[in-house]
Amino acid sequence: MESTNFFNQIAQMNIKGDLQITIKKGAESNWIVSVLLQNETCGDNAKHLIVPLNLRGTAEDLDNGFFENITTPLRTASGLMVNMESFMKQLEESKKQSAMEKEKTDKEKKEKDRKDQKFQEAMSKSADLEKERKYKESWTALPKIGDFPEHSEAIRKRMGELEKFLAPSLFNFTSEPQEEKPEPEKEALYPNYAVGTWTTKTRRKTN
Repeated sequence: MESTNFFNQIAQMNIKGDLQITIKKGAESNWIVSVLLQNETCGDNAKHLIVPLNLRGTAEDLDNGFFENITTPLRTASGLMVNMESFMKQLEESKKQSAMEKEKTDKEKKEKDRKDQKFQEAMSKSADLEKERKYKESWTALPKIGDFPEHSEAIRKRMGELEKFLAPSLFNFTSEPQEEKPEPEKEALYPNYAVGTWTTKTRRKTN
């Protein structure tokens, strides 16, 4: 039996997908051949817009020009769907990366909001204690610069405002009032002698 070399020529086209060929008898001695390439791995619905390639002619015409007429279109369609699939994969990966970035951004924002709230609460507590003249407690309630480096300027400013109230205790000065010593009673320094009696006794000694 003579070899048609049909499948070998299809293999040489190097196309990707499922090749569907429909052959139908036409009018008179003509034949209608419909060729459609489908790629199920392509996730882009635009692939369904690719229409079948239809050839009409006699059996001799088709034998002589079939592969010549279908090779270029099928290779183009195959490359198009491969590119579409690659594009869809990249698009899906981009969506995934975008979702991950959004989740990361949201997480960072929540953490920042939580820290800002904690900072504001500490500053507010310090201010309330200052109003109550509890300056030492107000100083202690201040947020630590190491925990909130982004607010270091505001914390240092607040420290400066409180230092004027805490300066003596910060440098170990004491401001305790000294105990007052009672003055000696006047009677102890100057006894109340009976002047008349002293004079009488003195005169008796002299006599």
